[in-house]
Amino acid sequence: MYPSLDAKHPPGHEPVSAAPAAAPSSTPGYQLIRRNGAVTLFDASKIVVALTKAFLAVEGSSAAASRRVHDIVAELTDQIVAGLTRRADVGRTFHIEDVQDQVELALMRGEHHKVARAYVIYRAERARERAAAASTALPAATAALSMTTADGVRVPLDAARLEAVLAEATEGLADVSAAAILLETRRNLYDGISVEELGLAPILAARTLIETEPNYARVSARLLGDKLRREALSFLDGRPVQATQTEMAARYPDYFRAYLQRGIAEELIDPELGGFDLARIAAALLPERDLQFDYLGLQTLYDRYFLHARGNRFELPQAFFMRVAMGLALREVDREARAIEFYLLLSSFDFMASTPTLFNAGTLRPQLSSCFLTTVPDDLDGIFKGIKDNALLAKYSGGLGNDWTRVRGLGAHIKGTNGESQGVVPFLKVANDTAIAVNQGGKRKGAVCAYLETWHVDIEEFLDLRKNTGDDRRRTHDMNTANWVPDLFMERVEADGPWTLFSPDETPELHDLTGPAFRAAYEAYEAKAARGEMKVSRQLRAIDLWRRMLTLLFETGHPWITFKDPCNIRSPQGHVGVVHSSNLCTEITLNTSNDEVAVCNLGSVNLLAHVTPEGLDRARLARTVTTAMRMLDNVIDINFYTIPEARRSNLRHRPVGLGIMGFQDALQVLRIPYGCDAAVRFADESMEAVSFHAISASCDLATERGRYPSFEGSLWSRGVLPIDSLELLSAARGRAAFDRSATLDWESLRQRVTITGLRNSNTMAIAPTATISNICGVSQSIEPAYQNLFVKSNMSGDFTVVNAALVRDLKARGLWDEVMVSDLKYYDGSVGPIDRVPDDLKALYATAFEIDTAWLIEAAARRQKWIDQAQSLNLYVANPSGRKLDETYRLAWKRGLKTTYYLRSRSATHVEKSTLKGTDGKLNAVSAVLAATSIAVPETAFGQACSINDPDCEACQ
Repeated sequence: MYPSLDAKHPPGHEPVSAAPAAAPSSTPGYQLIRRNGAVTLFDASKIVVALTKAFLAVEGSSAAASRRVHDIVAELTDQIVAGLTRRADVGRTFHIEDVQDQVELALMRGEHHKVARAYVIYRAERARERAAAASTALPAATAALSMTTADGVRVPLDAARLEAVLAEATEGLADVSAAAILLETRRNLYDGISVEELGLAPILAARTLIETEPNYARVSARLLGDKLRREALSFLDGRPVQATQTEMAARYPDYFRAYLQRGIAEELIDPELGGFDLARIAAALLPERDLQFDYLGLQTLYDRYFLHARGNRFELPQAFFMRVAMGLALREVDREARAIEFYLLLSSFDFMASTPTLFNAGTLRPQLSSCFLTTVPDDLDGIFKGIKDNALLAKYSGGLGNDWTRVRGLGAHIKGTNGESQGVVPFLKVANDTAIAVNQGGKRKGAVCAYLETWHVDIEEFLDLRKNTGDDRRRTHDMNTANWVPDLFMERVEADGPWTLFSPDETPELHDLTGPAFRAAYEAYEAKAARGEMKVSRQLRAIDLWRRMLTLLFETGHPWITFKDPCNIRSPQGHVGVVHSSNLCTEITLNTSNDEVAVCNLGSVNLLAHVTPEGLDRARLARTVTTAMRMLDNVIDINFYTIPEARRSNLRHRPVGLGIMGFQDALQVLRIPYGCDAAVRFADESMEAVSFHAISASCDLATERGRYPSFEGSLWSRGVLPIDSLELLSAARGRAAFDRSATLDWESLRQRVTITGLRNSNTMAIAPTATISNICGVSQSIEPAYQNLFVKSNMSGDFTVVNAALVRDLKARGLWDEVMVSDLKYYDGSVGPIDRVPDDLKALYATAFEIDTAWLIEAAARRQKWIDQAQSLNLYVANPSGRKLDETYRLAWKRGLKTTYYLRSRSATHVEKSTLKGTDGKLNAVSAVLAATSIAVPETAFGQACSINDPDCEACQ
């Protein structure tokens, strides 16, 4: 009843008379494997014909319908071809089923649900017919195939090795079948297949099974490991070499020496690593840890992290972790012992360093820091130096936060030219374009966030920067933006009072003042404006500006809302400067000035690895944090600084940011739903433990290495720890005290800190961990789960992600079957609407948009009391309204949060419900087409909250 891509005339259909849409540009060199094993040239025009028939069969063949179908089909075909060819590792050959998977995904993305439904039904019927008529001679036919080596020689396909690799990949994993993968693999084989394609075939076969059994993600990773071993060993040996995981275990030490020698020769590895005791180092490698990856994690490392020369990856996972560990141990006294200690921690996934550290440790340019914060002065030299600094810092994977508040506003007088300023926006446009030009060597896009204080006269234009309408010369479509909001503004919002905007050239001290001092100066300037003594000022209702801030946040996803006073009042370093902004991901709160560019060095503890069903494993956590803090402190001395202001700041204050990831995974081990008081208590308990051990470890480092130079006069030196600084914020606001409950011996630690000092001015910050959590196979940062079954897109491609814990629970209750998989797809990865799922599992596995936002804020507030910096806190609002957003962000401020990050919202999602089998199609499941209620949003506005799966939204990690 429905057209197939490989059938001349499907049952019940005659050729239609309407001319099909023109085929997209040709795709030379790509081949198609038919189901009978025959290989033909890939012809996109056949997709056009099939799609045209499909649409006309469902919608009719009138002239008007034909014209409409022509345009739709052309667009869909382009998407399908792009999906098939976008991944470099897929090779240049597609199976007919891969093409049909892409057709389904394109139809569902385009919301052509009737056509897609009919297509799915037709494919299922045809699959049943083929299964009934399947030949039992397939294994023998496969055994007779040949493969083509890299030098073009045809040799018999080694079916025995293929079966051995599959058996090894499935060994020790429950509910997976080597036979099932082999059957799917054979479907993709053809006579003369290249060795490269033969290596990919079982990987792609195993990937198709992940949605039904999460352990196939582990199998896919092991098969990718086989491909990587062949690539690495062949490159190092200069001839084709392959080794199974078992064989590699004995070869790893010799491989490591050859790898290190080649990396130094290729000028990719610091020659100083060759001076280590390599016998001792190589003997410490644990090849079996190659087996702990999920496919997403290993593919991410393969695509973006492993060293390569002339297109060949030659760095295996354990060599990668050891290279990073050695790079971080270069200045240690017993550097071999420390390198092994660091390696054992990294390769266990108990802790993971941030992406810049993983990229660059042990290389010739070890830029290991994650985040840089700058403040831009109010003169052309300073402005363009700031933009140049952005380029230099971004070149080696740094994320940037720029404070632009000092730049005078639109209409302000320019003494040198006797003219009027065009304001801050034109310079932001230049900064935006610079970030795009510097793409970090293709590893990820340059990324920057601009901050502006709420009293700046250009604030309303600043709010519009991410809009898709208006003068494009005054838009920054690729740069993040954030409001830097003083408490006084929020108080005026609460009281429905007035708010006055100024140009900073007339009010220079407002930039550096906080709390009561800011209030006094601001009110004095308001009085001057009322007397007509200010050249540039404008007054409006605070609530009107607040509503506009929330409207634009909802409409464009920016600017984020961050709070100036908590960041400064609770800053340990208020005695030597001012926090003028946060960073790209809103978790760093460090001082900036003309002379100092703030730098932060990040890493994250895997909380899942430190809990058991009985609770937090405190001894293991203490060991992890102690070693992690030493690694982060080492970054400061080893780091390659691209500008002197960054080096000066980092060596003077030595801040680091230890965070956490896998928070919701830990809750699920403990059987605690995210949205409840017990989850808030665990957020409190777990962060208290991390804080205690991080501060203690920095104190130990101060004993060994000396306190950081600017320690005297800091809150630390006065015995004021993060838990104590809550009282300072409470006093400044004149409000009731925040929760200050504690369970550990803080008084003893407080005395140690005041006597011994700390090695680091700041110790904690919770980053997004968008990529390193993928590497470790855990949930991102402190995030609730996005969905329990979805396709995740990032710079490595698209990956089926299944919540393995949910699957285990459903299996235990006899509920995991094909119907459950289908239901999860239909309900966008949520178990909430599925009747047969018990209520306790619905609560435990509730997804982000099923959890009231207030729970996220309450948990974050409990963490914030222990953290000397901030946390990247995304807020999920399933059905945003003006009232809901207003309540949410006022609550965040009242609870003392320093910052918030993305607002993620949705209404009618358009998830590909037909299939997740072809994971080359992007799933963007947070498409918010919403209408706010009490906030005025234009009828044509669409919610542009950052997609969960945006490949470019990798942030700091």
